[in-house]
Amino acid sequence: MKKLIVDSQKCIGCGTCVSLANKTFKMQNDGKSQVVNPVGDDEVIIQSAVDSCPVAAISWQEK
Repeated sequence: MKKLIVDSQKCIGCGTCVSLANKTFKMQNDGKSQVVNPVGDDEVIIQSAVDSCPVAAISWQEK
């Protein structure tokens, strides 16, 4: 099983992931993205957010 993560060290807070998959990602108070519901959006939409991150801060990791 895979786990969706956002690397807060890489995240620049552009908000692309939230714009594309707002049921899965939210912006934190520090302006960085966070996974709030890894199955909130359709997998195709989530993957689109992963692929659209300009700094590759979002990834799938094996549990």
